[in-house]
This record gives sequence, structure tokens and C-alpha cells, in this order.
Amino acid sequence: MSVEKSYAEINEKIKKGMAVVVTAEEIVDVVKEKGIEKAARQVDVVTTGTFGTMCSSGAFLNFGHSRPRIKMNKAYLNGVPAYAGIAAVDAYIGATALPESDPENRVYPGRFLYGGGHVIEDLVAGKRVKLEASGYGTDCYPRRHIETWITLDEINDAILFNPRNAYQNYGVAVNPSERTIYTYMGVLKPRLGNAGYSTSGQLSPLLNDPCYRTIGVGTRIFLGGGSGYVAWHGTQHNPGVPRGENGIPIGGAGTLALVGDLKQMSSEWLRGVSYVGYGASMAVGIGIPIPILDEDILRCCAVTDEEIYAPVVDYSSAYPQRESGDLGTVSYAELRSGTIKIEGKEVPTTPLSSYTKARQIAQILKNRIAEGSFQLSQPVQPLPSPQAGIVMKTLEEKKNKE
Repeated sequence: MSVEKSYAEINEKIKKGMAVVVTAEEIVDVVKEKGIEKAARQVDVVTTGTFGTMCSSGAFLNFGHSRPRIKMNKAYLNGVPAYAGIAAVDAYIGATALPESDPENRVYPGRFLYGGGHVIEDLVAGKRVKLEASGYGTDCYPRRHIETWITLDEINDAILFNPRNAYQNYGVAVNPSERTIYTYMGVLKPRLGNAGYSTSGQLSPLLNDPCYRTIGVGTRIFLGGGSGYVAWHGTQHNPGVPRGENGIPIGGAGTLALVGDLKQMSSEWLRGVSYVGYGASMAVGIGIPIPILDEDILRCCAVTDEEIYAPVVDYSSAYPQRESGDLGTVSYAELRSGTIKIEGKEVPTTPLSSYTKARQIAQILKNRIAEGSFQLSQPVQPLPSPQAGIVMKTLEEKKNKE
């Protein structure tokens, strides 16, 4: 008899403190010991986690009105420009924004860059941030300039809104050229001197739900230390990339647009980062619970690093110089081992996401659900998934072989 559960049933168990919750790492051993059917009956929720640089991130801020009022035309936070073309005292600061006073500094290797991600980190850390803004003056907004200090607690609203986070999978960056190159995937040494990668593998949210059966618009998540939601599919969402026999895409595929209250968040899980020779960004902590509604969902959650493959991509010159995957594919087990083999050469790997932090996030989310403080929300709309039928057929064939 097949296993079938509902969100309501699982949430009722969470409310009563009876839900069985395990992390995406722990479920692997549970399935090995009990098998898919017994594990699906026993386990109610699997928690995932990822922590890494996510450039397409930022925050909407409402500063509140000054006296006299100002309609901000330009705004700067600690010297970093924020987009103010929204309303009088609303602005959006992007994670990769850099001070206009020195726009060239991002190309100089060895120099620390303070950008939008650092401003957001400072705000959630409770630090004072300098706000400087100018306006053109109107009858209702006569003020033309303001310079003051703000804290997160003092401003009206602060909403983290990230247009593209939690890539489902991502390419492995290498540099076959004769010179060192500086990229958002880190410093890439010449002649295949290293390989950069940036996904938490078997802990990563969308790799545990490859068809987006439980992750959709309205899904409640761990975001930056607080609670947030999936607001939409992320920009560059492309679920139609080739997939392996387990339904896992071999390439970027899905992305998520995420939203949450910045005032609930922590600087432990939102960190400004500076990349040598490239620019500034922000590392974001994300955890997504996956309700075990049936055996197929659990089967997907039992994926391991040995089963997840990523394409190796040439980042030299104007990348990619070759089609994605022409340098082969490698598993996350190989990547996490510290070295991979490319064209017969042993290449050291350099992770740009923290597996340790991803594990901590999955555990924190597990604890919140188990103690009843975090209930699941059913998506109000699925994410675009044109290959869902193909993937589920593949999973069915795999199930029949078990």
C-alpha cells in the first residue's frame, strides 16, 4: 500500500510535537536501514540547507519621513548607492552595489571591497549606518538633502527580497588559460590550477526536490536566520536543462525568488563578501523543509553526493569558451574529496559555499519544526517545471529496478 500524507496531517503532528524530522544527510542512512516505504511512513519532514554567495540579493528599505519631507532621488548607505526611484523614502540596495566614489576598485586584486551586502550585514548586526540622500524638491517634498544615521530598529520597514537564490545546480569553474583570472567563482589559477564550485550537494534544497513538487510560491523557509517565503520562481529559472537518470539537472536549472523580514534575520546568516578582482556580494543562508507526502518525494530526498553531477566550465576569456560540460562532469562526492580529474590532470577544488553552514541550517530548521515553532506552508502555485513528467517517468523506472 502506497504512502500518502497531506500538509494538514503533517502540520497537526508538528503542532502536537509528534512529527519525525530528519535532515537531508540523515535521511540517506534512514533509507538504507529501513527502505523507501518504511522510511516514508516514519519520516514526516526532511530539512535542507545551503549557505553561499548569492549575488542576486538585496533589501527594500523604508526610512520613514523627515521634517520637512524629502522625495529621495538619490540615496547612499555608508557610501553605497541604493536605488531610490520607487517612492519618497523607499530604496532598494543590491548586494553587489559598490561606492560610486571609486568604481574601478573592483578590478584591483588584493583590495577589500565594501558593498551592498556589507551594508545589509551591518544593518542586521545592529550597527549604525550613514544615510545620505538628495531630492529635487517639490511642494509636498520640499527638502533637497538629508544626512543622518539609521539603525534597522529605527526605520519603518526592511524587507529582504532576493530575485535569484538557491541555484538548483551550478557549473564547476576552471581556467585552462595561461593567466590567473578573477571571477565571481573566485580566483581561478592558470593551467587548470584549481576548480571552484558553489552548491551544497546532497543538502541543497532544489536538489532534494528536483521536480519542485513541494517547493513553490508560498513555501515557508529558513531565510537569513529568520523565516521567509518563496515569492516566485527566480530569474534565469531554467528547469529544461538536461537531467540525469535520477532526475537531477546537470546544470543551473531552477532558481528561487525569496522574501522575508530583514528585522528577524541575523548577521550570522547574511554576510557581506568581497571577491578579489571581481567585486562585492552577500552570502545567504537558506533552509527549506520538504514534507514527505509520498514515496517518490522521499526517494528524491535520499539522493547522495555520489549521484549529483555538475558540468565543468571553462571560465577563461569570455566564458564559456566551450559548451557547458565539454570538459566533462564531476560528482559532488568528487568535488568534496578535495580533488577532481580534468583531462587527465588532478585539480584541487575550492568550495565557494559552506557545507558546514548548510548542515547547521538544516539542523536549526529541523529543531524549529520538531519543537513546533515552524509549520509548513503548502505552495499556492507551482514553479515552472516543463520536464516534471519526464523526470517522474525516470524515477518510476528507477523505482521498478529497486
